[in-house]
Amino acid sequence: MHSLKTFAVGAAALLVATTAFGAPSKEDVKRLNESTVVLNEIRGASDTGIPERIWMKAECVVVIPSMKKAAFIFGGEFGSGVMSCKTGNRWSAPVFMQLAKGSAGFQIGAQSTDLVLVVMNRRGVEKLLSNKVTLGTDASIAGGPVGRTASAATDAQMHAEMLSYSRSRGLFAGVDLSGGTLKPDTDANERVYGNVPAREIALGVKPVPMITEARAFTNALATQHAVATSGTKK
Repeated sequence: MHSLKTFAVGAAALLVATTAFGAPSKEDVKRLNESTVVLNEIRGASDTGIPERIWMKAECVVVIPSMKKAAFIFGGEFGSGVMSCKTGNRWSAPVFMQLAKGSAGFQIGAQSTDLVLVVMNRRGVEKLLSNKVTLGTDASIAGGPVGRTASAATDAQMHAEMLSYSRSRGLFAGVDLSGGTLKPDTDANERVYGNVPAREIALGVKPVPMITEARAFTNALATQHAVATSGTKK
């Protein structure tokens, strides 16, 4: 009888675990859809967007649509988005991310900015996939060069672990992310993937099912990377 009860409890726990993830919330789906739109639009701006060479060398890409910047005396910036990393010749299932940066001083105003972070090397990937990284301190970050080529990149840009691109009201503009913290959104990731660490998802250490709502984002990354590659060969 005890064994039967143990089996029943275990089966119930397995059922709960099976149904507890793989069902993104409406906010999760919205985040994926908006990130896909931002990715396509920024990558499509070939003359003023992210250079092809940058896309080709990218190890991971973080997209944070509509990062909010609001202030009244004490302000800050906060946003949520998704990240995917290259695993061989494929892009990983998107990991949900959060970014926050506080500020002080007399400020009044509000602004919304689309943000893309391009992780350029393995060292930056490992730092980004830790529990929390402070931009500019734990990981070096610089504003990325824009235009068709990266020939105008400065030394700081060439050696940065991450390059940042932002778009406000349709225009590319610099944004100071130093001191901001970027970390996985644990709640969202657990809803979608269960109890799997963000690092294992992004690096493909533990394969997870790709939810339907995430395919447009990874397809956009794969398509845009193919365009960049073919453009370089011409």
